[in-house]
Amino acid sequence: MTLPRRFPRCGPARLSYLAVSAVLLAACCLARGQTAPTSATWPTIVHCGDVPSAILGRSVNVCVDLPANYAATSPERYPVLYFLHGLFEHDTAWIRHGGKTVFDAMLKEGRLGPFIVVLPDADNTFYVNSFDGKVRYEDFFIRELVPYIDRHYRTIPLRQARGIAGVSMGGYGALHLAMRHPDVFGAVSAQGAALIPKFPHPVPTQGRWGFYARVLEHAFGDPLSEAYWDANNPLTLAEHPRRFKGLKIYFDCGNHDRYGFEYGAEMLNQILNREHFPHQFYLRPGDHGWPYLQKYLQYALLFQWKYFQRAERKYAARRAK
Repeated sequence: MTLPRRFPRCGPARLSYLAVSAVLLAACCLARGQTAPTSATWPTIVHCGDVPSAILGRSVNVCVDLPANYAATSPERYPVLYFLHGLFEHDTAWIRHGGKTVFDAMLKEGRLGPFIVVLPDADNTFYVNSFDGKVRYEDFFIRELVPYIDRHYRTIPLRQARGIAGVSMGGYGALHLAMRHPDVFGAVSAQGAALIPKFPHPVPTQGRWGFYARVLEHAFGDPLSEAYWDANNPLTLAEHPRRFKGLKIYFDCGNHDRYGFEYGAEMLNQILNREHFPHQFYLRPGDHGWPYLQKYLQYALLFQWKYFQRAERKYAARRAK
C-alpha cells in the first residue's frame, strides 16, 4: 500500500476508526473483481491519529499498524507491540524508514503471525517523566496510552501479549519502561539503545559528551541532573532484576555504533550476566539507526513473536474454559 507523505490524522479519541481502512480496502478489491484479503495479514494498514492526554494536557500523535484483515476477523484479538522511535524522529518513523517494509515482508514469508504495532510520538522525552515534572511522558504512556489501545482495539489484554521495542532513544525507553513496569509488558527488545554508563566530571560542552548533555537536558534537567539520569538509566535498573522478574529481554547493537552505544550494550550484558538474569544479547556488524535496523529489525520481531504465540495459546485456553 502506498502511503501519502503526511498521513491523515483524525481528531482526539477517534483512532478506533482505523478499522474503516480495512473495509475500504476489501471494497476496492471487490469493485475491481479481485478477491478481498480475508486471510492475508499483509500489507498491514496504517492509520495515524491523536490520543487525548489529561496528564500531558494535550493530544499525542500515534500511528497504529494493523493486520490487513483486521476488519474481517472480528472478534479475533491480537498481541500488541509498542515500537518507540529514536531521537529527532516521530510516530511515522516506522513507515518512513522501512520498519513497515520489513514487517510486511516477514508476514508475507510466514515468518511472523499477525499482531498490532503501536507507534507513539514522544518528541525528545526519552520516554521518562521530565526532571522538572512538566512533561510526564512515562505516566501518559502507562496510565493513558496502553489503556486507550486496549479499549479501542481488539488486543489480548495480557502482559505476555504486550511487548515493547525501540531504536536508539526508543531502545533506552523500551528498556526503561519494561524494567519499571513488568506488570504491563512481558517482553522487551532494544536495538542500538542509547545506553550511557556515566558522565564525566564536569560534563564537557563540546564533542560527543557535549552533544549528549544538550539532547538530554529536556528530560533530565538543565544543567543535567546525573542523579536523575542514573535513577532512570536501564543500566541502573538492571542491577535490581527481582523488580522485573519474568521479563523477556533481547537487545543488540552495531559493533561500530557512531555514538559508542555498543559499550553501554556490553555493560548491560555484563550486569545481567552478573545477576544471572536470562536474556539475549548480540553485537552485530554495523553502525546505528535505521540502516542498522533494516538489516536486523527482523531478529527483534522474531523474538517478540515467539512470546506472542505463547500468549495467544494461553488466552485461547482461558477463553475455552
